[in-house]
Amino acid sequence: MQIRKAAPEDAEKLVNLMKHVEQSEFMLFEPGERKTEPEQLSKRIEALGEDSAILLAEDANCLVGYLFAMGEGVRRKRHSVYIALGIAEGQRGKGVGTELFKALESWATVKGLHRIELTVMETNAAGLALYKKMGFEVEGTKRDSLLINGQFVNEYYMAKIIG
Repeated sequence: MQIRKAAPEDAEKLVNLMKHVEQSEFMLFEPGERKTEPEQLSKRIEALGEDSAILLAEDANCLVGYLFAMGEGVRRKRHSVYIALGIAEGQRGKGVGTELFKALESWATVKGLHRIELTVMETNAAGLALYKKMGFEVEGTKRDSLLINGQFVNEYYMAKIIG
């Protein structure tokens, strides 16, 4: 498996992977809700600033995971990024997330970042286990944050302090 930064030509494969991952019910977008087209994502990748990165996990020329690290660009938040992670169903539990986080921390350290943030549904046991394993801590709960299949779901704010 190789971890690398996304390039504009990855957009079509990445859009397909994002739509696949959304079938898990643990993502913000519901299955079929995302309307992003490869051309839009290609432009977004090309326009990424120095405060953001999209990391890809690739195995045998196939994308198996992604990690978006998005900086906000305002001075008071330049020390942090917010992340979103997705891993293909058949690849979960095989170290893809761990490798993506290792690459994220290397990138973040070079950038002089201090904080990595995320939110996760409290029902996402595998995601919580990965984040805790990688050193993230729960900082708070967003009560009834999401409405999924007619049920309110809490999300945890999590963060890791680095550097």
